[in-house]
Amino acid sequence: MTEDVLPKKYLAACVQASPEIYDVDRTLDKAADLTADAAGQGARLVLFPEAFVSAYPRGSTFGAAMGGRSFEGREEFARYWDSAIDVPGPAVDRMAAIAKDNNVHLVMGVIEREGGTLYCTVLFFSPEGYLGKHRKLMPTGSERLVWGFGDGSTLPVYPESVGRLGAVICWENYMPMLRSAMYGQRIQVYCAPTADARPTWIPSMQHIAMEGRCYVLSTNQFNLRSDFPNDYPLVLPEDPEAIVCRGGACIVDPLGQILAGPLWDEEGIITAEVDLAMVTKAQYDFDPVGHYSRPDVFQLHVDTRPKNAVNYKG
Repeated sequence: MTEDVLPKKYLAACVQASPEIYDVDRTLDKAADLTADAAGQGARLVLFPEAFVSAYPRGSTFGAAMGGRSFEGREEFARYWDSAIDVPGPAVDRMAAIAKDNNVHLVMGVIEREGGTLYCTVLFFSPEGYLGKHRKLMPTGSERLVWGFGDGSTLPVYPESVGRLGAVICWENYMPMLRSAMYGQRIQVYCAPTADARPTWIPSMQHIAMEGRCYVLSTNQFNLRSDFPNDYPLVLPEDPEAIVCRGGACIVDPLGQILAGPLWDEEGIITAEVDLAMVTKAQYDFDPVGHYSRPDVFQLHVDTRPKNAVNYKG
């Protein structure tokens, strides 16, 4: 459904929860239940956290040190690869069915595999089916050990009935030129799934909402130690009730006002009304790619060619 039938207002939801770590089928079962819960509250757009299907391997070292990798780390990577998904593939079909069954737009963080490479990816669905994906451009810190780098071919903004919809993952949100690329596509509903559970994340979301004059939806996993397998490397606390990731889901309007959240230290679903007319009202005195952009001084070039080894032609 395209933007020519935009509703004036609708309810958006952020799901804050833990996946069934390393178990794709059970994670998708949980995602189906949580999406149904959000839709039951009236949500027409549902955002899930970064790497929800089916793990953000928090605290894992994958046996790596400068100049060496352990065999145990290779086994750990193989386990992680087994819990990743093919795009397209059966898991994508299942998520499309979840969106259709609940008549929602669904934005889902996944770990995608292509050959021996994993990508931190966001998938987009409308009630009519799969729309496409965004691969994280720049994994952060130790994430680079296990995730490949995305490229400019997956930086979409989709003109949908819920508004012009896109996503930027975790610390990609600190990349000024990536944000500008989203604003340049006139994004209205900016999804920011993350693994950052620090209080400093929230003012960043408010800044982006004000800078982009868009709604910002951000959500994170909430994990206890008991959410991880018993044989998970014990870099994490040993207490099964210890909080491993606090969450911090929030929804912010185009003038930087927090409409819902932040939600800390529990699983839950937050909701807020999105009024797309507010985007235009907010742009009255600041349009980052319009009257406030100064294109005579600044220009941004985005290379949208795919650059992986299979597709890149130079």
